[in-house]
Amino acid sequence: MSQHPPGAIIAVVDDDERILGSLGILLESDDHSVRLFATGAALLESHCLTEINCLISDIAMPGMNGFELVQRVQAARPGLPIILITGHSDLPNGSIQVGARRYRLFKKPFDGPELLQAVTQALRTAT
Repeated sequence: MSQHPPGAIIAVVDDDERILGSLGILLESDDHSVRLFATGAALLESHCLTEINCLISDIAMPGMNGFELVQRVQAARPGLPIILITGHSDLPNGSIQVGARRYRLFKKPFDGPELLQAVTQALRTAT
């Protein structure tokens, strides 16, 4: 049984279909509802920002990158928990500063249980 608040809806944005699908399966296995998007624009156009409880986003994506998406999402939903993922080895593991906030950062490939734990923690501490 998961230890996160019930009914959590997690949005995932990643341009890599394999990562997107894998994250969807991982999150659903922990009893989350999941919304998957291949681009940040697709998430914003979906109008589901009001229903999601946490966002997981890749940083390096064509078009709107993860940093721009974070800024737009935070403008619309201040305090929404956001977790960033990246395949870039030059970024620090653990957390990253975007604007005035620090966000949890996971490098690909990441540990599934560790990511689930971060999601649970983010949901518990959400404002």
